Amino acid sequence: MSLREVFGSNCRQFRKAVGLTQSELAEKVDLSLDMVGRMERGAVAPSFDNIEKLAEALNIPVMAFFGQGIVTLPSGDRGKLLQTINGTLSRMNEDELAKLSNMVKALKP
Repeated sequence: MSLREVFGSNCRQFRKAVGLTQSELAEKVDLSLDMVGRMERGAVAPSFDNIEKLAEALNIPVMAFFGQGIVTLPSGDRGKLLQTINGTLSRMNEDELAKLSNMVKALKP
């Protein structure tokens, strides 16, 4: 699988996880619907600027677009919530993650 195809597949997965249509994503990042569709199919590669805009719109780290073997999230509200949580966690530093880990441990029975 080419890098463009990996990017496109992951972009589609993340877009669906947050419940956006291609049209809605295109509007958020100021791209044409055709361009979003071609990116998701791996037919074209986006610019670095557009990759950053897509990551921000989908609330994910930029590098998430390029990983293979991305975990498939459940559909519906649970998947959207997990996607949002994962995006937030990925932007935390080590100290923040350690504190949050302690808080989560305290919540578990």
